Amino acid sequence: MCNRGRLLTTTPKLIMDFIDPILSIASEIYTLVENVKANKKRCRRVSDRVRALEDLVRSIKERGTIQDSADVGKSLKELSITLKSAQHLIKKYTSANWMQRILKSSSHGDEFNSVNERLNDAFQVLSGALQVEHGNMLYQVFELSSRVKEDEVDGKEDDAELKKLLLEYMKNQQEKMDAMHREFENVKVNVEKVMEMLNKPRVTDEDIRMIRPDELKYDLPKNPFMITSTSEVYKGEYHGFAVVIKRYIDPVNPSPREVRSVFNKEVETMRRFESPNILRMFGICVQDEDGPNPQFLIIMEYCEKGSLRQVLDSEAKLSWIRKARMCFDAAQGIYRLHQTEVKSKVHGCINSSKFLVAEGYRVKLGGFELAKTETSLKKPIKDKDREIRSLCYSSPQMLSDINHVYSKECEMYSFGIVLWEIATRKRPFEGFSDKEIYQKVCKDKCQEMLPDDCPESLEQLINACRSFDSFHRPSSGVLLDKLRCVVTQLEEQ
Repeated sequence: MCNRGRLLTTTPKLIMDFIDPILSIASEIYTLVENVKANKKRCRRVSDRVRALEDLVRSIKERGTIQDSADVGKSLKELSITLKSAQHLIKKYTSANWMQRILKSSSHGDEFNSVNERLNDAFQVLSGALQVEHGNMLYQVFELSSRVKEDEVDGKEDDAELKKLLLEYMKNQQEKMDAMHREFENVKVNVEKVMEMLNKPRVTDEDIRMIRPDELKYDLPKNPFMITSTSEVYKGEYHGFAVVIKRYIDPVNPSPREVRSVFNKEVETMRRFESPNILRMFGICVQDEDGPNPQFLIIMEYCEKGSLRQVLDSEAKLSWIRKARMCFDAAQGIYRLHQTEVKSKVHGCINSSKFLVAEGYRVKLGGFELAKTETSLKKPIKDKDREIRSLCYSSPQMLSDINHVYSKECEMYSFGIVLWEIATRKRPFEGFSDKEIYQKVCKDKCQEMLPDDCPESLEQLINACRSFDSFHRPSSGVLLDKLRCVVTQLEEQ
């Protein structure tokens, strides 16, 4: 069957199969929201946005014919997956053990952000196909500035209520201390961790900007914990956040004005990719700006556990629930990069060393921050010293054709290898030569095995990302929705 473009209409059968299940799940979400015990504002906001999408879906059902039927069909299919994911998320706040699940979780508000982003993805496609006017009330529900403000207000109110609930819960546990002393001590530690996380500022609250030297504090003694051919790297503090301070040795561009100009242009790009799961860049600092030898510093978020590869090589105990959460965190970083509203982007060099691991084993995507600013400061490095992207992460299409254009589908294959690493803790194709990797991936179409005890739902997703045919690899949004379901299912066991 060939695609004949925007003017092609379609019979309802091609898209109607998705509509009734969507309407059914939406109805179940409305019922669940009435029974949530925490994050009530966030859950109700999701419900409101689902109602707006329900109106669009009903309009499609009533019309029977629609422009861009292929895009609409794909969007409806993905919307049904998103709604199931949202249903799982909301349901966990209605269950009798919701408090225990919050205490064990490594995130509380961030999980709603990706659901709302996916609902917005569906709205953009469906409203465009229905040619909904921008003045329409439905557009107000998904208008960017309104969404950001609404989500911020909802988050603050939910977090304030959650603090009260946590304190009440701790008091009740203390009353049972004689009978449950050992269990209570464990709960108390978890509560304190959650309270600390809720009270401390988020890195995304800090704007990316020029930083004054007096705003930085260095760990003493003031010695770099890493030295490269172009820089010295220190640990420090900025506005209460642990940070990495990278000082450039003998910078190639000694003009503060030129560096500032490059930085200001690049900041606008970085702001579009702000996410709790993308390594935060705080800005740059110029010391002795008016002197003969100004010092240039780049300040970024500090991740205490190092790279993902370092964590996987360590003796740290990682349960399947922990591994699934790490996969989900990493997927959120990829999704933010691939699905940004203004202009999507590919990373271009995904591997386990490009992800960093913060407190609580929160995984963050790094490796592309302020690239142009950094290039303007670093001396050129000879080719033989540059990091070469390993063939282990290259898709079959990239291995088979040197001229193949790198795409999101190629990146999803690379990410599938990273997910395999999290599941196995092994290094991909270890001991294989380049020729053997090519033979195994391109000719034999083989995938390296996953552990026998890997949860089946997680195994299916990892294998899908590593599919030989790029058509069968999920988008970052679909992967995110399904990983959220995997995490929820493992938490319920």
